[in-house]
Amino acid sequence: MSQEVTHNTDRKRFVITVDGETAGHADYVTPSDDVRDFNHTVINPDFRGKGLSSPLIKAALDETREAGLKAVASCSAVQHFVSKNPEYEDLIRR
Repeated sequence: MSQEVTHNTDRKRFVITVDGETAGHADYVTPSDDVRDFNHTVINPDFRGKGLSSPLIKAALDETREAGLKAVASCSAVQHFVSKNPEYEDLIRR
């Protein structure tokens, strides 16, 4: 199973694909120039239960950090991920 996460900047969305098929996405809004507010994460029904939300959110937060931005975890999936991965706490703006 080949996974890839890409960033669609036009749609403000990170997309995870599995073997070339879209498996889910994490959407964000930009309330300011230095913040991404992750407000919606979806794994498509055929791909649920396969552990795809973690690599999707990890890639989205890693890219956010690399861009020098902060993140807001409005989405419960992102909140849960950060609670299980405290190395991302410094990235989160409360």
